[in-house]
Amino acid sequence: MSMNICGAPCCWGVDDPKNPYLPPWQRVLSEAGQAGYRAIELGPYGYLPLDVDVVSQELEKNGLAIVAGTIFHDLVDPDNLPNVLEAVDNICRLITDSKLPALPVHEGQKWPAPYLTVMDWGHDARDYAAGHPDTAPRMSKKEWEPFVKHVRAVCERANEWGVRPVIHPHAGSYIEFSDEIEAITRDIPYEVAGLCLDTGHLYYSGMDPVAYLRKYQDKLDYVHFKDVNESVYRQVLSEKIRFFDGCGKGAMCPIGTGSLDYPAIKQALEDIGYSGYITIEQERDPRNSGTSLRDVKRSVDYLKSVGYVI
Repeated sequence: MSMNICGAPCCWGVDDPKNPYLPPWQRVLSEAGQAGYRAIELGPYGYLPLDVDVVSQELEKNGLAIVAGTIFHDLVDPDNLPNVLEAVDNICRLITDSKLPALPVHEGQKWPAPYLTVMDWGHDARDYAAGHPDTAPRMSKKEWEPFVKHVRAVCERANEWGVRPVIHPHAGSYIEFSDEIEAITRDIPYEVAGLCLDTGHLYYSGMDPVAYLRKYQDKLDYVHFKDVNESVYRQVLSEKIRFFDGCGKGAMCPIGTGSLDYPAIKQALEDIGYSGYITIEQERDPRNSGTSLRDVKRSVDYLKSVGYVI
């Protein structure tokens, strides 16, 4: 099974660009290259600069391309939509620039990279209920319909740039649980946006990653890999704390050291004929990013050991 394994700045604790403890972006790109990645995500809007000359120089230095940009914004509030669409324009302008190193298209791959991962974020009611499908508040039909219009507007703007949008169900957001994944894929057709399924978020939110990769194979354009430390995860669920506070306690761990069955995930991806990109993630407190390179290497080495050809 041959694929490109990529990285993401969240492995260095980069989730909030305003966090004062974030490592320099140049260090993240350097260590991603040292880990053997061929590509990396941009991370949250505002972390990497939008200057194509500056970014392309660092990417080339470290043997990297960009696999995806990220929208990680409040997609519920209509007043926020103009700011989100401006971010989409800025991200897509950067990642489509011909100066950036290009990623190859794999045989059988449905859509070329880079992608735009689309995630809703910023709602306390859902953040504190992450991983709790039975108690997390759901949107009413009256609330859901304009929300879908906002998500679709983001996806359609990316399509105008020729960038494939992929909706990412994310723990602590309004697209997290099984019923919400089913609803968003029903209400936004595949020709408008595909799916980015994340093995760790699926598990965190009570879903079997193998089953859901198979279930949504016809809509699957991009995949995130992570692993979950079971004891920390159970503790975090009992405390009902914010999702990233749980990650700061170590809920996510190097692949192969947690609860997820990566040989079975590999078999599922082979069975459905997936030939796209896979990005390793391990959310953490950025104050612990001194061990990030060690951990991402550990994840890559484990995947190789169970048959992934990287």
